[in-house]
Amino acid sequence: MADTNKAAAAAADEPVLSVRDINVTFRSPRGSVRAVNGVTWDLRPGEVLGVVGESGSGKSAMALSILGLQPKPPRCNVSGSAVYAGTELLGAPERTLRDVRGNGVSMIFQDPMSSLNPLHTVGRQIAEAIATHHPDMSPQKRWDRAVKLLTDVGIPDPASRAGQYPHEYSGGMRQRAMIAMAMANDPRVLIADEPTTALDVTIQAQVVQLLRRIRDETGTAIVLITHDLGLVAEIADRVVVMYGGRVVEEGPVHRIFRQPAHPYTVGLMRSMPKLEQAPAELPSIPGQPPDPAQLPAGCAFHPRCPLARDREPCLNVVPPLKPLADGGASACHFRDELSAAAASLFESEVPGTSHAPTGETPDDAPAILEAERVVKHFTRSTGLLRRRREITQAVSEVDLALHAGKTLALVGESGSGKSTLARLLLGLLSPTLGEIRLRGEGLRNLSSRELRSRRRHIQIVFQDPYASLNPVRLVGEIIADPLLVHRYEGDIDARVEELLELVGLDPSVRDRYPHAFSGGQRQRVCIARALALDPDILVLDEPVSALDVSVQAQVLNLLNRLQERLGVAYLLISHDLAVVRQFADEVAVMYMGRIVERGPASDIYDAPAHHYTRALLDAVPIPDPRGREDRLRSVLGGDVPSPNNPPSGCRFRTRCPRAEGICAEETPVLSGAAGARQVACHFPLAGDPARPGVPVAANG
Repeated sequence: MADTNKAAAAAADEPVLSVRDINVTFRSPRGSVRAVNGVTWDLRPGEVLGVVGESGSGKSAMALSILGLQPKPPRCNVSGSAVYAGTELLGAPERTLRDVRGNGVSMIFQDPMSSLNPLHTVGRQIAEAIATHHPDMSPQKRWDRAVKLLTDVGIPDPASRAGQYPHEYSGGMRQRAMIAMAMANDPRVLIADEPTTALDVTIQAQVVQLLRRIRDETGTAIVLITHDLGLVAEIADRVVVMYGGRVVEEGPVHRIFRQPAHPYTVGLMRSMPKLEQAPAELPSIPGQPPDPAQLPAGCAFHPRCPLARDREPCLNVVPPLKPLADGGASACHFRDELSAAAASLFESEVPGTSHAPTGETPDDAPAILEAERVVKHFTRSTGLLRRRREITQAVSEVDLALHAGKTLALVGESGSGKSTLARLLLGLLSPTLGEIRLRGEGLRNLSSRELRSRRRHIQIVFQDPYASLNPVRLVGEIIADPLLVHRYEGDIDARVEELLELVGLDPSVRDRYPHAFSGGQRQRVCIARALALDPDILVLDEPVSALDVSVQAQVLNLLNRLQERLGVAYLLISHDLAVVRQFADEVAVMYMGRIVERGPASDIYDAPAHHYTRALLDAVPIPDPRGREDRLRSVLGGDVPSPNNPPSGCRFRTRCPRAEGICAEETPVLSGAAGARQVACHFPLAGDPARPGVPVAANG
């Protein structure tokens, strides 16, 4: 019996997937690009391995190579070894790879909408995945299995939903359907490539809970590729940190977060905005991630590393991965100096900045922009003869005010009306009802010409910095555009150079195209363009969600400094509550077109009064693995109801644990003193602090 137990323990400790010295090289017009360089790791049954690093570090290229999903030579050359259950995958025949894909090793891709076939129902696509490895199974049994999988991943009314198409699913439901498809044949390994990036924080929490349950109930090993360190802290057992195509650190998750052994890991940890952190200048890693086609000699991180200090080994010698006592490893020439220096690495240049401009704005100063009982409905014709009118209630009776030098954040799930409200304030949409005033002047009845002249006072910075820049125009021309449109009377060239310097770019870059810039630099260009006309208000629509965590910190610090210097008001739209905590003076929480809670950011975060606000905060991953096993988190269930047919009374009641009869009969209104906390709830939470990990109490 003892020998049997030892054999079972040895088998459980045997890697189910073993990666050795993987190298991935792409052919490009600039020559060969080494995207992955000598990556090695093991994955054991039931283990969750977190692979983290900035864009371009080689995470996804490595994962695609394991499953043979890279282009064929000579476009891409892959070398090394990836052994799954005794089978070598690199260089294996296509037939062998087809047998392994989806059956032994499955992959969840980042964008579920582009990964699902829009022409087939979700149930049919899952059934096809089953048929690939079980051709003898009857169609009815395959369909029943697809419905069960949708049930397992928490899709409501799975029998009906299986017959729907991907566009009829919400973002969270599509991601859960992708997980169901990946689990269709009970794989031993699940590779999840940024599985929560495009999802709301509440849906992220549902996906994390689902992945944890899959691991616990089936023993499936998971490779979690992400830049979200909070997600890694919540679920990973071990962590691999990649930079410039190489592994720079690996080890147990608790040690990685408690005592990182590489300067890059320290920088990532310190750059993260945190819910409990008061607004201040974020520490950030200087510079930008390296171009894989032009990696620096020696340690790839040395141009950004405060320990390097032009030391000869850092400049000329690639540091090897050296083992640590806990079984991990670190690739740093001066690792022994890190423990003493870690606390002071990557210190912010301007610690403790405030949101107020140099000449502080009085609290009773008039608002620059006001919205009073703003309503926006969209109508469309439906039915066979298109005679039926369908009304979408996008924004319902919203009041808000923006003040100079202050930041108002709008938070809420996708479809809550945040972006529609921003377009109303920008004058890109006309309200169905209500009034919007700029410096006391109503905008609703202005002509197009008059509205254009007012629009110079309100500018916008979009979510995707690359998509919002014309790729065939020089950066200087892009920044000069608003000056030309509004007939700027000064020296345009001098103004463009002034704006580039203002956002921390060298004026010489004006003659480059957008593709020559990193993501953070492109967002700086977008900010420079938005500031060209000295606006009173900037609308920031998810301004850092497309950026890596270290670059995100740089852009947030820049926006804080610009506000302090210029006194501009910000309207921040974001689903990242940690970023909002770092950045906002006031927070307005939206749900299905209504503001359900509003007030000073410190009040909202320290003691939320609405159950929806509490659920949003509870859903945020905590970037600390300590005590996670005992940490209870309330996960907001269900999906947002259709805005075409919203619930009666309180629109949140269908998902609220405290809802009673009155919630269906009466719509709660915002109550509370102006400038203080206001909440629209029949049963508000009274002074109950937002302690992460403590669930909202269920009714009764």
